Amino acid sequence: MLCIEAALVLLSLVIAFIYPSLGSHWFEKLEQRLSQLSRRQALSVILIGTTALGLRAALLPIEPIPEPIVHDEFGYLLAADTFAHGRLTNPTHPMWVHFESFSILQKPTYQCFAQPAQGMMLAFGKVVFGHPFWGVWLSVGLMCAAITWMLQGWLPPEWALLGGVIAILRFGAFGYWANSYWGGSVAAIGGALALGALPRITDSHRIGDALAMGLGLALLANSRPYEGFILGASIAVALLTGLLGKNRPSLSISLGHVILPLTLLVALIAAGLGYYLWRVTGSPFRMPYQIEQETYAVAPYMAWQHTRPYPLYNNPVIEKMYAKEALAGYEFFRSPLGQLAKCYLAWDFFLGPVLTLPFLLLVFALPRDFTWRTIGSTTWALLVFAGIFIAGTALESFYNAHYSAPITALILGLVLLAMRQLRHWGRPGVFLTRAILTICILTVGLRAATRPLHIPLSEFYEFAWHQKGPTSFGRAVIQRQLEQLPGRHLVIVHYQTDHEPFAEWVYNDADIDKSKVAWARQIDHDRDAKLVDYFHDRHIWILDADENPPKLTELPSSASAIAEGK
Repeated sequence: MLCIEAALVLLSLVIAFIYPSLGSHWFEKLEQRLSQLSRRQALSVILIGTTALGLRAALLPIEPIPEPIVHDEFGYLLAADTFAHGRLTNPTHPMWVHFESFSILQKPTYQCFAQPAQGMMLAFGKVVFGHPFWGVWLSVGLMCAAITWMLQGWLPPEWALLGGVIAILRFGAFGYWANSYWGGSVAAIGGALALGALPRITDSHRIGDALAMGLGLALLANSRPYEGFILGASIAVALLTGLLGKNRPSLSISLGHVILPLTLLVALIAAGLGYYLWRVTGSPFRMPYQIEQETYAVAPYMAWQHTRPYPLYNNPVIEKMYAKEALAGYEFFRSPLGQLAKCYLAWDFFLGPVLTLPFLLLVFALPRDFTWRTIGSTTWALLVFAGIFIAGTALESFYNAHYSAPITALILGLVLLAMRQLRHWGRPGVFLTRAILTICILTVGLRAATRPLHIPLSEFYEFAWHQKGPTSFGRAVIQRQLEQLPGRHLVIVHYQTDHEPFAEWVYNDADIDKSKVAWARQIDHDRDAKLVDYFHDRHIWILDADENPPKLTELPSSASAIAEGK
């Protein structure tokens, strides 16, 4: 798919020089109508959001409700199940050592290792619509709407509307933000709200805009706290500069309309987050991921930190993941090649060939007397925000596309600014700006038709719109089979010594004792016998996870049989 997109980009370049007026009459009529629509800014935001929701729902026959596969997905689903039951966390299970898994805390409480925002969104989908996926679905629609609203604060309304359409096509239909439980959309909403409120506050000093900024900062703190802090600190400096600059409002307006409501909302959210952390970790200043790192990790999250001594692991698969796989990834991303890999992953997910095109052609579109001083204040502000954010995230040891989710709207804003400048390059530039949207539409259509057209897709964990997600290793199928059987079940998972840690089976509901199916690790005969004795009223199964296909065998539900290895 990426090659097809690149080929379409090259074709559009050829046409731009040979026949730049191709389709101009039709495009002019369409642009006039979209320009009229864009002036109704609230309607534009609603329309973009509902279109994103409608498109993803329409794709369900070819992109059905996803199966959780990646470690983090199960962590967020645990948080969703916990919140859906009206709890902030769960007590540590007496048999917790059998339930240890990735992205999950077992002590001091049993909960997801990440911040709560994504789990809350999934919980909303589960409670209101009956399945966590609908929380993902809703977050994607809200993200596209929030991006459009943000762009309206920085760009003319017709360009903001175009940005919303591109957001739907690149992030709202395919890719892991819209087709997994891993997240990304929530942080993108937070960044869009915070960035979109900034120029509005500077211009109008409305209380509602201050509250929108506070809500955006709250979402960032509860989804991507480190990256959110980098962006939030940059926005705070810009906000104070505007409130104290030449065109500053009166002190009463600054305090009453901006600083006081923003401070009160942020303080309220901070207190709520502190309470959540206290319930989960025992301290309002200690995040769950810190405990997860201290308990299991050898490789640190940040570049300035040193590797940790090997902790005492209860299971060789967990040891392999944290002490070998994660450490190898840490060492790779610290290398020059790893830094290039970070850049490629970000480019691949957010831009690709078609959205890179306007940046490459700026050398032709910029005026001959161009100097850095001629760059507009809007462009400078977004470039500074982007530069600070990139510098801050470069200090992280690892990278996934959702790390950069807070600046999704900012990235699209820079793309649109480059496209606006491209239109100054005469008829070829105008044609190419129209071609960019056309290519985005065509490639999404081709992506939807990959199966009948037999277009191969590459597989990746953090899959972009042009890729497919990781292949299922069979857990969901066996889960459904056991749920259809009478009674309740305990599955003791046996791994070979060479087991791939990313194919993890041991994940459970918030209330393990009341769940239909409980998944547990096989440790040793004595502890396995105690586990079976604890769950004496369940059907006992042994799963040989590394057989092909995985082999599920029912055993006598007696501790003696397990202890004898039968």
